[in-house]
Amino acid sequence: MKKSFIVFLVFCALLFSIRPAAAKVSLLVLGDSLSAGYGIAEADSWVREIYRYWQQNYPELEIINASISGETTQGGLNRLPRLIERHQPDWVFIELGGNDGLRGFNLNSMASNIREMVDMLQQQGVRVALSEIEITPNLGRRYTDMFRQTFHDIAKEKEIPLIPFFMREIAVVPEYMQNDGIHPSLAAQPRIAEIMEPQLRKLLETSL
Repeated sequence: MKKSFIVFLVFCALLFSIRPAAAKVSLLVLGDSLSAGYGIAEADSWVREIYRYWQQNYPELEIINASISGETTQGGLNRLPRLIERHQPDWVFIELGGNDGLRGFNLNSMASNIREMVDMLQQQGVRVALSEIEITPNLGRRYTDMFRQTFHDIAKEKEIPLIPFFMREIAVVPEYMQNDGIHPSLAAQPRIAEIMEPQLRKLLETSL
C-alpha cells in the first residue's frame, strides 16, 4: 500500500511539472503598416523582434503577426473571424485606425468597427488589448482630438487595456522614421520592440 502511494505521488509530481512547460499563451497582432513592417522585411519588424526574444527567454509565450499594410478597421473586422479560427489566440492586440483617420473616415463608423471586433473576440473568450492611435492634425484639431479620444472611450467602455501609442516616442527621432514621415524605419524596430515587449508580456502572463 505504501509503495503504491509513493508511486502515485511521483506520478502527480511529474504531471504538474510537465503541464506548465506545455502551456502556451498566444497573442495575435491585428495591425496596419506600423506593425506589418512596411518598407522593410517582415522578418525585421518589431513583432518579429519580440517573437525571437520570447522564443529564447519566454517560450511559454507566442506572438503572431496578422498585420497588413493599408489595413483599416473595416478590413480588420472582415478578416477577424478567419484569423480567430486559424490561430485560436488567447489575446488579440488591435492596432488599427490610423488609415481610417488619415483618410478622414467617419469616426462613428470606425468606433463601431472596433467595438464589433472587441465584442466578437470577447464572446469567444479571447482577451483584447487596444492600441491608442494618433494622427497628424491635417484634418483639423477637432477631428484629431475626437479621433484620439475614440480609443480611450472604447477601452473604458469595454474594460480592456489601452496600450500607449508607440509611435509617439519614435516619430520625434529622425533616424527612426522613413522618408515618408509616417512609417518607422528599420533602425526603429528594436526600439519599438523594447517599448512594446514588456507591456504585451505583462498582459499574457495574466493568462498563464
